[in-house]
Formats: sequence, structure tokens, C-alpha cells
Amino acid sequence: ISTLSSQIKLMMRYFFLFLALQVNILAFAQEISGKQLLEKALAFHDPNDNWKSFKGEMLIEMESPNNGTRSTTIQIDLPSNYFKSTVKKDNYTIESELNNEECTLKLDGSTTISAKVKDSLKISCDRAKMMKNYYTYLYGLPMKLKDPGTIIDPKVQRKTFKGKEYLVLKAGYEKEVGSDTWYFYFDPKTYAMEVYQFFHDESKNDGEYILLSEMITVNGIKIPKVRAWYYNKEDVYLATDKLVKGKILD
Repeated sequence: ISTLSSQIKLMMRYFFLFLALQVNILAFAQEISGKQLLEKALAFHDPNDNWKSFKGEMLIEMESPNNGTRSTTIQIDLPSNYFKSTVKKDNYTIESELNNEECTLKLDGSTTISAKVKDSLKISCDRAKMMKNYYTYLYGLPMKLKDPGTIIDPKVQRKTFKGKEYLVLKAGYEKEVGSDTWYFYFDPKTYAMEVYQFFHDESKNDGEYILLSEMITVNGIKIPKVRAWYYNKEDVYLATDKLVKGKILD
């Protein structure tokens, strides 16, 4: 009986400790502002403020149920306003280069591409600009949340997602920049970004959420290595991006 009593006391002690931790997390989420949470996340991911001068190359492989594997090498030089993507899929290679907005497109090393082929493979300067925005935004998070036109909600939420507690930052955009609503989920202890989610129309539960795992460090910046994409509706799996390697460009 004495042993049983001791076990019960120990279990109660752990229970109240757990409860206290949950209360502290809730209280902290209520006290910290959106901008303060963002600053703590930036201190984790980009402690030396290197993103604004980022010059790097990253190899990204995407796997999806219906489209197989696609390999993309991207080069980003933010100070020079330079972006290049090299996509290898099936038996072809597409290069899209934006050098101060001057656009160069190549298919298997040639700039001579018929209109029919461009259309079928979705090769265009508009798509090159879209991919530049896509990669610099997603791989530049959470640093990109400091960009002009971003509206950070001052209230931090506490949410449980996939069984884990998070501090959640809500971000919107001025109409000239964008119209989606984003939520960023940060570990309450380390402030690592582990999930992000966006809606075109939140009332319809449209859009997607992305689960982030592992980290790779490029130029002193901690970048999530694996991104698994799902539709918000019914948790339908879409694809997984893997940052295979990254390096600094001279």
C-alpha cells in the first residue's frame, strides 16, 4: 500500500507539472506579440541576418504520387536581383534565368524553342517570375515576413496541430502584394518554424498546409529540409519537397 501511495503521489506530481507547463505556454502566447514572436523565430533561423545578402544554390527534389520525381537546382543572388532555375524531368532540362528581370529561357541548352513546345512544357518568362517568387518566398521564410506589405497580426494564438502545441503567427498582405491568409506554427521552446498553412478563402477551408522537418544550414541560415504538402480539406497528400543540398555562391 505504501508503494502504491508513493506511485500515486509521483503521478500527481507529474500531472501538475504538465498542467503548469501548459498554463505557462498559454500565458506566454497571450503575452507575446506577433512581432515579438517573429523576432524570436528570426533569431533561430537567421541569427546573423544573412538572408538579405543571400547568395546560394540549392538542389530540390520533388516527389508526388502522379508526377514522379522532379529535380530542380535554383540559384538565388538577392543583392544582384538574380535568379535561375534548372529543372530536370523525364528526358529534358529547362533553364529559366532572370538577371535584373532580363529573362532567358533554354530547353536542353538551346534558346530556340517552338511555341508549341513552350506551351506544352509551360516554358515562359511569366512562369520564370512566378517560380522566382515561389522559391524565394518559401525558402526565405520566416525572413520574408519582414518584407514590405506584410501584415502581422499582433495577437499570437496557441494551437494544437497534429498532436503538438504551437505558437501561431497569422499574416496577411496588403492588396497590392497578395490576398491569401497565412499561419505559421512555431515550436514554443526553440521558435523553429515547423508548419505553415495558407487559405485563399478561410471560410471554405481551401488552400494547403505544409509540414516541415529536419534542417539544413546554408550561409548560416537554418532552412527546413523536408516539406510535405497537403490540402486543408480532408488532409489529402500532394507532394514532398526535399532540399538535398545547399551551398554558398561566390
